[in-house]
Amino acid sequence: MSNAKQFDVVVIGGGPGGYIAAIRAAQLGFNTACIDEWANAKGGPAPGGTCTNVGCIPSKALLQSSEHYEHAGHGFKEHGIEVSGLSLNLAQLLKRKDGVVKANNDGILYLFKKNKVSFFHGRGTFAGAGEGGYTVNVSGQTTDTLQAKHVIVATGSNARELPGAAFDEKLILSNTGALAIDAVPANLGVIGAGVIGLEMGSVWRRLGAKVTVLEGLPTFLGAVDEQIAKEAQKLFTKQGLSINLGCKIGAITKGENNVTVEYADAKGEAQKATFDKLIVSIGRVPNTNGLGIESVGLKTDERGFIVVDDECRTNLPNVWAVGDVVRGPMLAHKAEEEGVAVAERIAGQHGHVNFNTIPWVIYTSPEIAWVGKTEQALKAEGVAYKAGTFPFMANGRARALGDTNGMVKFLADATTDEILGVHIIGPMASELISEAVVAMEFKASSEDIARICHAHPSLSEATKEAALAVDKRSLNF
Repeated sequence: MSNAKQFDVVVIGGGPGGYIAAIRAAQLGFNTACIDEWANAKGGPAPGGTCTNVGCIPSKALLQSSEHYEHAGHGFKEHGIEVSGLSLNLAQLLKRKDGVVKANNDGILYLFKKNKVSFFHGRGTFAGAGEGGYTVNVSGQTTDTLQAKHVIVATGSNARELPGAAFDEKLILSNTGALAIDAVPANLGVIGAGVIGLEMGSVWRRLGAKVTVLEGLPTFLGAVDEQIAKEAQKLFTKQGLSINLGCKIGAITKGENNVTVEYADAKGEAQKATFDKLIVSIGRVPNTNGLGIESVGLKTDERGFIVVDDECRTNLPNVWAVGDVVRGPMLAHKAEEEGVAVAERIAGQHGHVNFNTIPWVIYTSPEIAWVGKTEQALKAEGVAYKAGTFPFMANGRARALGDTNGMVKFLADATTDEILGVHIIGPMASELISEAVVAMEFKASSEDIARICHAHPSLSEATKEAALAVDKRSLNF
């Protein structure tokens, strides 16, 4: 099309996978555009996708603020800090969260300018294919027609709704509404004890809500190492989260100011609970809404994911897809790594993503983080292994922090001692896990970590001690 703007690479979606792919493509010398339709309250561009706008970033801001509030109300006294007249200014707490989000939005727009990525604010839709590549229309805040030699689809995912209980973001909330409740509910229901359910439940419990979690599966955090998950359930219950497993959700009825959930408990007995607000966090579905995949024949699977090979190639030549809209874990950092890898593959390089060393984190208190295989997975696969654990209660820095819950756990091959998995529940687990990721990427043994000098006093010493424990020679426990 003669009036179309010509690009080497057009990225549809400005979340972690998309904006990073666009920046890397531009760094590699490609004339690159990125299309994203997220808008802020004033209608301006808000790139960063779910992660920045209604996911990772705002949830961590609320988790931090609510943890400060809980410390001030319950934890400071032990440190000799007396607080009187403590009160919650929820409007300011939410305003700060919004400020953190905007700073990230603005940072991405700055990075686009710095790297000479052309940004288009609107929805990107495939409009056809030809010898010159693909036509992509932009509609919404701006209207344009782009011509691309390569297209990278990075359109992310949407919260999954319960049948018969559509999100209204007032009474029945997705992650979007859960981040913007304007008054602390007395009774908050959460359906789904996954990452979002536990993080949001933790935020509102700390701020004063009575939180009831209803989980369909009979086990708690089934993807987490079983020993770590049991410790987490014990600690969360002690904090005040009411966790109910094996629940079969029935009718959900909205009242004027509340929501009633009928469900069968683990024993099969009928139960009914009424909540001021209900958060539904039962997973996410790939987002191909309005993408125009039919116009070019882009293939999706039975669950709606765009079909890709190991290198993120779709069934169409020079069309790629990354992040939540394709197979694999729905993690922002996974999307980023795929985005970089695809840009490098377009340039003829050998982009690489190792799914075995992608870390997972749940930002509750205590944090939970892990990489590699769980103990139950190794047993199921018949892999001979050795395990070593070390509790934070025996760590000097954790004692000084007053945060001694949890442990570090190493799993290593029984013959070669190669690290197969590391699992942490405790303070700053999200930061501590990186050492394990590096070690596993370089195929280190537990002995390698055990022999490395770690600063004293530090939480990281618990990592060293757990590695020592694999060989039953922990020094401080």
